[in-house]
Order: sequence, then C-alpha cells, then structure tokens
Amino acid sequence: MTYLPTIASLKSHSVPDWYNDAKLGMMICWGLYSVPGWAPLTGELAEIAQTEGFEAFFARNPYAEWYWNSMRIAGSPTWHYHRQQYGEHLDYDAFANEFNASVEKWDPDEWGRLFRRAHVEYTVLVTKHHDGFLLWPSKRTSPYKPHYHTRRDLVGDLAEAMRRYGIRPGAYYSGGIDWSFKPSVIRNHGDVYQAIVQTPEFIDYVDYHWRELIDRYGTPILWNDIGYPINAPALDLFAHFYNVRPDGVINDRFGQTTEPLPVENGIVRNPDGLHFDFTTPEYSSYKEIKPFKWESTRGIGYSYGYNRAETEETYLSAEQAVHMLVDIVSKNGNLILNVGPMPDGTIPELQRRCLEGLGAWLDVNGEAIFGTRPWTTAEGVTDTGVAVRFTQKDGTLFATFLEAPRDVHVGIRSVQAQPGTEVRLLGHEPGLPWRQQGADLRVELPSGLQLAPAYVLKLTPALS
Repeated sequence: MTYLPTIASLKSHSVPDWYNDAKLGMMICWGLYSVPGWAPLTGELAEIAQTEGFEAFFARNPYAEWYWNSMRIAGSPTWHYHRQQYGEHLDYDAFANEFNASVEKWDPDEWGRLFRRAHVEYTVLVTKHHDGFLLWPSKRTSPYKPHYHTRRDLVGDLAEAMRRYGIRPGAYYSGGIDWSFKPSVIRNHGDVYQAIVQTPEFIDYVDYHWRELIDRYGTPILWNDIGYPINAPALDLFAHFYNVRPDGVINDRFGQTTEPLPVENGIVRNPDGLHFDFTTPEYSSYKEIKPFKWESTRGIGYSYGYNRAETEETYLSAEQAVHMLVDIVSKNGNLILNVGPMPDGTIPELQRRCLEGLGAWLDVNGEAIFGTRPWTTAEGVTDTGVAVRFTQKDGTLFATFLEAPRDVHVGIRSVQAQPGTEVRLLGHEPGLPWRQQGADLRVELPSGLQLAPAYVLKLTPALS
C-alpha cells in the first residue's frame, strides 16, 4: 500500500513481526564526548527524576554524552572536571581531531561478533547527538560548523557490518536539539523544550538528514530524540519512510512542542497526536502488560556515552540484565541496552562482560524470549516467594523463575495445567514430573541445578 502524510493513513501501519519478535536491541552512543569520557556517578535517570527532580539531574548529569552542556554549568562536577583535566580555555570542539584520529582504529566486525554472541537483533547508532557532530560525512553539514563530522563513514561502516551478522542497523538522531545551531545551556526540564531549534534552516537540515539516513543507509528504525521542530513536515517524512521501508518502525520522540512534557513515574509522556509505533521509557519500564509496543532504553551503567568513572558497582551485571529482559518481554516490551565505546571503538570490559553473560543465558533459554508474546498475565510467584514471569509462543507457555527455586519441589501459584501437558526445564532434556494441587502447578525439578541468572520451565501445550 501507499502511505499518505496523514495521521489516519500512518496509523494503518502495523508494527512489523520482526520488531515484535526481536526483543533485544543495542544502542551505541559514540561521539566527541567519548574523548573526555566523564560524568559524575549521580544515579539512574528515573530514580533521580522521581526523588530529586530534573533540576538536580542536569546540575549533576550522569550522562557523559551531555558533557558539553554539563561543562558549561558553572560549578557543576563536569565544569570542575574539565578545568582540572584540560584547563578553562579548551573548547569542546577541540575533541574532534582526536576522535577522528581514534575512529580509524575501529573494527566494526568486533562489534558484530560481540552483538551476535549477545543475541542482539538490531542496533541503533547515535548518528548525531545534541552537540550536532555527525558520525557520517553528510552532503549537508552544519552551516555554523561545516567540518563538524567524522571523516570516516561510521554510519555506513556499521550498517554494512551489522548486516553481515544478521543484525538490523537502525539510526538515532537528535532532531530537536542541536547546539551547533543553538548553543543553549540546559539547566532544567523546561529548558529542554525551549532549546529545540525552530528555524526554517534547521527544519530543512533535519529533514534532509533523516531522508539521507533512510535513502542512503536504509535504516529500518527512526529513533528521534527530544522533540522535533513545530513546523517540520514530520508526517511527510513518516510517509516517505513507510513507503520506502514498509517494515520500518518509528519511536515516540518526534513530539512537536515547546512545552515541557509531563513525567509520570519517571516516564516522559509524549504527545498523543503524532504517530509512532513504539514508546520509549528511559531507565524505566511499565508495571503491567501493555496493548501497544514499547521499548525500554538504558545504558549498561548510569551513562549512555563512555564514562571512565563508572565501576562494577554502577554497571549492570549479566544477572540484572537477564531479569530486566525477562520482565520487559513478559509485558510486551523490547529492551534496548546501550554500549558507550571509547574513542577508538573499544567497548569497555565491564560492558562486554554483561553482554557476554546475557548471551550465554540466551544460548540456553532464548526460545522463552525471542518470537514470544505476553501471556494472559505477566507476573506470578512460587509457593516459596520466587518471582515468575510468563511468555508464550506457538502453543507453548514459558515460566521463568527470576532466582533459583528454593526446593526441587516447586509450586507455581494460580497456574492450571491441562492433562497431557509436558513440562521441561530448558537446558535439560527429560520431561519433569508434575501434578495439579488445587489452583497451583507443582513440578519436581532436577536436583543439583547449575547456578544461572534465571530458570525456565517450558509447558506444552500452553495453558488455557
């Protein structure tokens, strides 16, 4: 079909099966900010927003990719760090030469091998963050900083590598804020939306870039960030995208507004009127199954961009990543984790360790994640209080224990099996003895289970 630039036509687009099935994505936040690679260890976004408010967040911003903004807030931790490391006169743009030299060492196939081991199904590269620096040699560069881009085509090189490993390469783009056009200093939530550039010049610029990412690089994902200019032809862009990529998806951050968007439970609620395929809670997730598609986005640590101050205590462990993925998928979400590479493309060891551990768990238990859909309920519990999450696929129900069962005899509350149901533990071939005890399903597990982040029972046929 042909999509028209109208809400009615765009809303006829269905979320494609590949995105519903994928479950695990990888965002890559890499740019000039990777050179200083520093931010204070303030905490996670949603936690700060709920307990202290966004004013505290921007004053002590844990996102290293916001380095240029943070270093311009007098007295902030980043302001102090920059002066101590580089002196008060070194401009942020001076990092461009080192970044351009460093990225020549990058081997995209190393990322491809790591992401494939982690069972990543799609990537979203930050092609331009709020500083305005481009990760590809675009035909249209900032009129205020004409050489503000990589000499190497990082967008193209990554896209080619990801396709070699069977991973879909998508694109993030800062479509509202660009400090090369409007160098606003953002100190609070309200400043964010006032910083969105609204000039005709910028509207033409961002529209050109998005179309270049679609037509030149074939991105299947439009992952915009922090709004879009009010008069920009967003619906025309969406129609073009769907007509070129009917299997494409669009996120919910193209909101065309100058007013601060409401925050509910740490989740920014985007405008209802503009079209999107999925919502994007940041460092947060929903508490129940949602009828719409959503994607929880977060760094492996407190920051998206590389932060040399991060430690093992601030990074997710593989076990935490597994639990997060299982919980999100049970509620109709995808998880997009983020890596923040060093300037030369090296992914820090603690980030690699998390991804490799997640991949090892998925090697055994991936069928309970990929291609599944939510069951009638997401959450359950055993008779000893162990949390359970449910998914289903092709007539099979999966019940995932988020910690080791405390006995070989385990009862899952309020689960009614059918006669003839086969119960297996993924990673173990023989079927398991089970019986129905009132409203609870009681299963006898193998003894001497190996330690794992989570354990999955497979019940076939799925329960009614």
